[in-house]
Amino acid sequence: MSTDTLAAPRSPRTPDGAVRKRGANLEKWGWLYMRISGVVLVVLIFGHLFVNLMLGDGIHGIDFAFVAGKFASPFWQWWDVLMLWLALIHGANGMRTIVNDYITGATTRKVLVWALWLAAGFLILLGTLVVFTFDPCLGVENSTTDWLIQQCAAR
Repeated sequence: MSTDTLAAPRSPRTPDGAVRKRGANLEKWGWLYMRISGVVLVVLIFGHLFVNLMLGDGIHGIDFAFVAGKFASPFWQWWDVLMLWLALIHGANGMRTIVNDYITGATTRKVLVWALWLAAGFLILLGTLVVFTFDPCLGVENSTTDWLIQQCAAR
């Protein structure tokens, strides 16, 4: 039988006698985020799929006008942005966990984690800009689609 013992969870010292680090437990918050965002994402994604695929004409009704109509509503803008933010942060945090588990070199691990968060941040910024600045009438004078010209002329 081993004489190694685990310190009590709230103990100020580790089993080898070293003082535990004080401050925020980022791993705990990351773990909680994954569970909570996962549940919220299930609701958001199935709501998104239901509205896009089951209501109206189903998949045959999805075209530029359908997307333009959805992005004209602040409700759907925020729905899609929330889904984008939660999914990208959830995925980046999952990849960070994999990098921490399998990459042994500290420098390589740090570079990969930074690259993950930079890529996720860039995609979040780009996606948010697309959703909130979407204008279906941009460049419509060069369009050959009659219904779009009529819609934009009415604005």
